[in-house]
Amino acid sequence: MRARIRDTEIYFDVDGAGLVPDGAAMRERPVGFAIHGGPGGDHSGFKPGYAALTAAMQVVYFDHRGQGRSARGDPARWTLDETVEDMEALRRHLGLGPIVSIGTSYGGMVAQAHAARYPEAVSHLILLVTAAHGGFIPRAEAFVRAHGTAEQRAVCDTLWAGGFRDEAAVKRYYAAMGPLYARRHDAAKAAEGAARTIHSPEALNRAFGPEGFLRRFDLRPELPRITAPTLVVSGAHDWICPPAFGEEIHRLIPGARYLLFEQSSHSLRIDEPERLTAEILRFVAASPPAPAEQPPPRDGQG
Repeated sequence: MRARIRDTEIYFDVDGAGLVPDGAAMRERPVGFAIHGGPGGDHSGFKPGYAALTAAMQVVYFDHRGQGRSARGDPARWTLDETVEDMEALRRHLGLGPIVSIGTSYGGMVAQAHAARYPEAVSHLILLVTAAHGGFIPRAEAFVRAHGTAEQRAVCDTLWAGGFRDEAAVKRYYAAMGPLYARRHDAAKAAEGAARTIHSPEALNRAFGPEGFLRRFDLRPELPRITAPTLVVSGAHDWICPPAFGEEIHRLIPGARYLLFEQSSHSLRIDEPERLTAEILRFVAASPPAPAEQPPPRDGQG
């Protein structure tokens, strides 16, 4: 499905029922937005792993502008700030009230900014293996120099230089880095997932290159404005967004809860999938949501 919002067209997909029978009534369930990482990827990596979340909520997936199945448009606008505005415009386009915002890695950066700038739009905020500022990049650079293989150092040099020339080069990057992203890395399964994913090298270059926007962003001053109940999760062995960055987010968001997944690296869905699903469902069920607003009108303009 596609939504024409703002100056672009965003691809989205929906999994699970919004209304379910509950005795003599129909009960409306929460809606969760699954916000993918990258940049330069798409939402497909969440499927089928997030299907288990539909036991308690309807899940909306979407591809960021310039990526996946969404429209490309002006590359100068493939930024965090634009993605935040697209996400809010999509929420309004779908006629939704406050959402369960589930952001992973770069998607967690988008989710933080969205929840800070539109606090009334988020009922629950779930931040997975993410960071609040660009300091995670030099930390990751140092880790790979110290611990990476020769191949991993080479593909990361391309990442830091913003030098991916085509989709095949991005797929080589993920193939080489797979054992760092997931402790339970399975090369055959990872190759299947990579084949399903639409990789957008220019979006990745614009984020991580020498002038990349992820090197300059800093959400820390905004985080105290978040009002939604918040769960922050880190992987103990994460090479790119290590626990120190999750702990920092936890300190800055009022009342946030923090969990460390001791057996995980960056790919929680691979390393500890059952625990991840259980913790998300438990958090949404147990945490009182922020006060609801009336659903905004469907105008398609955001």
